[in-house]
Amino acid sequence: MKLYPLQFQPILKDRIWGGTKLKTYLNKPITSEITGESWEISTVENDVSIIVNGFFEGKSLNELINEFPEQVLGIEVFKRFGKQFPLLFKYLDAREDLSIQVHPNDELAAKRHNSFGKTEMWYVMQADDDARLIVGFKEKSSPEEYIQHLENKTLLNILDTKKVKKGDVFFLETGTVHAIGAGTVIAEIQQTSDITYRLYDFDRVDANGNVRELHVDLALEAINYETVEAQIKYSKIENKPNEVVDCQYFTTNFIPLNGKIDCNKNQNSFTVYMCVDGDFELILNKEKYNYKKGDTVLIPAFLTDFQLNGNASVLEIYIS
Repeated sequence: MKLYPLQFQPILKDRIWGGTKLKTYLNKPITSEITGESWEISTVENDVSIIVNGFFEGKSLNELINEFPEQVLGIEVFKRFGKQFPLLFKYLDAREDLSIQVHPNDELAAKRHNSFGKTEMWYVMQADDDARLIVGFKEKSSPEEYIQHLENKTLLNILDTKKVKKGDVFFLETGTVHAIGAGTVIAEIQQTSDITYRLYDFDRVDANGNVRELHVDLALEAINYETVEAQIKYSKIENKPNEVVDCQYFTTNFIPLNGKIDCNKNQNSFTVYMCVDGDFELILNKEKYNYKKGDTVLIPAFLTDFQLNGNASVLEIYIS
């Protein structure tokens, strides 16, 4: 049986800060008023994606990788990660501000949690007029200053905020203090990790009156106290991959698709396409696969020659 472009059942997560835009804007099958995340491709423990199309419908991504590791992951990805799928893909709807948080690097995450770290990238798909993100410190800080402002509930005073609009991109290396602000829909690409240290949650309580756990002490060693420039400027030349992020964990290109382009891959890495606007078709061996805004598709590494055709904004992600 030949491999083909794979789609997965979205794994929907209710969050205290979530809303309904994943349904109204991205057509996800949410049933609550506080759905914050749609995990599109995941092998996080207890949240493993299930295939919803074609011959392998009903199989998990892990099962398919176990059966065809090199063909799905790619020759070089398999050499580096074994049968682990190294990335996690999500869409997020922030009706309210997310907590202020930080993620540990690979070394710290391995030592404490037997996990990868969490380097991530945000692509802003939609932003209300006053939407903002928190990314890093305004000026160089220190553990002492951080603790002092945390205790005085003035942490926001020393953090940098960025007004955002559709198409903005932020690359968040581990250690960067950050928060997604209210009124944004985000496409997120990250290492396979669910390790988050929550620094401050605006003293919110859940439906039962409970505050969420903070991880103040764990965060002390994880935080980068230097200033960072996380916003990425990138070109948007039609019908070609425009490099946005190229790091050791993933490469992301932005493709403004207006017509048809040929894609020729090697067999070293899988490719993922996230349709962040419009719609397109993927043509492989004369078969056509159709995608619209909010769809995510995994192209196994051994599928090397195909075409994209349509009018869409597409994120192309692989490991180089």
